[in-house]
Amino acid sequence: MTNNKTVLSWLEEMKALVTPDEVVWIDGSEEQLEALRKQACETGEMIKLNEEKLPGCYLHRTAVNDVARVEGRTFICSQKEEDAGPTNHWMDPQKAYKMLFDIARGSYKGRTMYVIPYSMGPIGSPLAKIGIEVTDSIYVVLNMAIMTRVGQAVLDVLGDSSDWVKGLHCKVNIEEENRYICHFPEDNYIISVNSGYGGNVLLGKKCFALRIASFLGKNEGWMAEHMLILGIENPQGEVKYVSAAFPSACGKTNLAMLIPPEGYREKGYKVWTVGDDIAWMRQGPDGRLYAINPEAGFFGVAPGTNMKSNPNALISTQKGTIFTNVVQNLDDNTVWWESLDKNPPEHAMNWKGEPWNGKTSDQKGAHPNSRFTAPAKNCPCISPEFENTAGVPISAIIFGGRRAQTTPLVYQSKDWNNGVFVGSIMASETTAAATGAVGVVRRDPMAMLPFCGYHMGDYFKHWFEMGEKLGDKAPKIFNTNWFRLDDEGHFIWPGFGDNFRVLEWIIRRCEGKVDAVETPIGFVPKAEDINLEGLEDFTVEDLQKILDVDKAAWAKEAEGIEEFYKQFGDRLPQELRNQLETLKKNCQ
Repeated sequence: MTNNKTVLSWLEEMKALVTPDEVVWIDGSEEQLEALRKQACETGEMIKLNEEKLPGCYLHRTAVNDVARVEGRTFICSQKEEDAGPTNHWMDPQKAYKMLFDIARGSYKGRTMYVIPYSMGPIGSPLAKIGIEVTDSIYVVLNMAIMTRVGQAVLDVLGDSSDWVKGLHCKVNIEEENRYICHFPEDNYIISVNSGYGGNVLLGKKCFALRIASFLGKNEGWMAEHMLILGIENPQGEVKYVSAAFPSACGKTNLAMLIPPEGYREKGYKVWTVGDDIAWMRQGPDGRLYAINPEAGFFGVAPGTNMKSNPNALISTQKGTIFTNVVQNLDDNTVWWESLDKNPPEHAMNWKGEPWNGKTSDQKGAHPNSRFTAPAKNCPCISPEFENTAGVPISAIIFGGRRAQTTPLVYQSKDWNNGVFVGSIMASETTAAATGAVGVVRRDPMAMLPFCGYHMGDYFKHWFEMGEKLGDKAPKIFNTNWFRLDDEGHFIWPGFGDNFRVLEWIIRRCEGKVDAVETPIGFVPKAEDINLEGLEDFTVEDLQKILDVDKAAWAKEAEGIEEFYKQFGDRLPQELRNQLETLKKNCQ
């Protein structure tokens, strides 16, 4: 498959370490993948679903102790502890390698070692990067074949280069107490042991695409961000692209696959999905910022996905998809999860593989973090530019969070530096879904808090450096909040497809076609400039309420920001301190 000396020598090391019975290279052919699917069904690792209703779809159940990402067991193993920063768990790299290799040693005995060459981004794109993952899990192989571009073509592009990321995954015994997901940013190395859950073992996902790539981006002058990418096409056929970062439970996937309101669709407006989770962005030859989605699939949360909340995501799952930890409907061998519809199956197996009756059980059938891994090409609104190796030019960057009060529906930063400040103070209030108190403000800068592979103070500095490089070609930066509540605790803004009305205003601001009102925090729309046509039970007065900027509330917000910033010490860029002082003055 390859003569690359760095690849072959590392694989020899891995073989000696894990001692597999057999080694299989993943060539990306449908023939090989089909044989692996068949094998996984024979061993019970996967269950083939109804071929007529869900062609090419499979169900997988993880171990019950292995159902989500484990942040407490996720480490950044930089040479110096201070380089990991206060928001990451750190382990000394020498200690980590020894511990991990001791856990991994001999763990492939009686198993097959699968070698997966994969490309993050379209193969051959100047914005793409290559990784090699070694695993003893067919589930991992088949998910990686959906989530990334795998096979011989990747090795052909890599050639003799040593610029690739090593990834070792060992299921071992799926023991919680020995489960570790470790990143060695200076070595381009990821090691995951004792897990079989996607977020911990699909090493191209958050491990490479954000933690390792954010470090690479800082050193090489580009950006790896936890952002969706979407295109907005107007009736004249012009498309403008935006990227957007939201913490979890803030409607990121729904926005990525948004369907515009009927009135807009009739006029010819369209939304195109380039990515639902991760954006890699680099300055293009014309000076603008260009983005690719490094992934080739969607690794989405199943519960809550339905034909009302996100029809495009649901349609994406109807062929060639792997479902993890959902309900199996035994009547027709299909899948179900909470809020898919109001008709839970009575004759079913829950996510643990136990008999389950959805009409009588007081237990949930699907795990709350159950997943689907679906090919992006299945998505009805996938962008025609999805495979464009040059990426798409970004006009606007949107930050957002879930705030009951304080933050208006939408505002624009005063300039790039102010926009970095806006991103750095991103926050959401905890909901009943999260454990602990409700309404506590949790800051998640740029939605990167769990995913930044180095010191977050340096990460902010990198954003400022990118702004200097881009100059007047830099995207405009905005903040949205779809979650303002009225006095009775109801959402004021309708959300979902109607968020398109806000996107339209953002694009018009980027084009200089609409004015705005300056406030202490940035520019908010004039109420008459957001199109409310076709919105029932929503008035201009309602809109004015959620565009309001309350100085006293923002003065209190500034105190919380100051507290949050303290942890970054002298690595917090002075510019952020200056921005905070300006906010305080503006709110007096």
